[in-house]
Amino acid sequence: MSQECSELHELIIELDRYEFPFNPKDIPQNGIYLLFEKGEEGHGSNRIVRIGTHTGVGQLQSRLKQHFIRENKDRSIFRKNIGRAYLSKSGDPFLADWEIDLTKRAAKEKYQSRINLNHQQEIEMIVSKIIQDNFTFSVFQVRSKEERLRIESLLISTVSLCNECFPSVSWLGQYSPKEKIVGSGLWQVNELYKTPLSKNDLNNIVKIIH
Repeated sequence: MSQECSELHELIIELDRYEFPFNPKDIPQNGIYLLFEKGEEGHGSNRIVRIGTHTGVGQLQSRLKQHFIRENKDRSIFRKNIGRAYLSKSGDPFLADWEIDLTKRAAKEKYQSRINLNHQQEIEMIVSKIIQDNFTFSVFQVRSKEERLRIESLLISTVSLCNECFPSVSWLGQYSPKEKIVGSGLWQVNELYKTPLSKNDLNNIVKIIH
């Protein structure tokens, strides 16, 4: 998959690159995003470190805000994974509490006496700084939900199966308690090592982007 992954990187590098702070109005309403991280290189350029999309109609801008701006790890698995790695690297026992999803009211009531919410907010702020200072992204428009999910899976599989995309020794993800993140070099655990891009798929993406 190295050739397909190399061609994918060459294609994506042509797209506009966004960094924080970005104007949400510059982002298409529906599409796929690809994240890059300082210090992570592959195929002669920045290595793709995460690929994602959204399910709701017109929610790409909102999804990126959840990652970069909104300090709620239960609404962004990307933020949660960054926090996991940071806490693991720091040897902070709060990692166990960071895993708890407080989205539902019942969960909040059950764990409110256990969780140090002030410390959780401190970690959220640290996660925001890590993401805002170190990550950039590119996007391309895909209007159909089914097509977005299909392409997302193909892209993730292609990058995860590549034998030339390696994380650096200093990559924060090396400290992740999630073995799939450490092994893949990607900030995600789903859709890894499945069906990769075919030549036809790659040609279709070229048409979508251009």
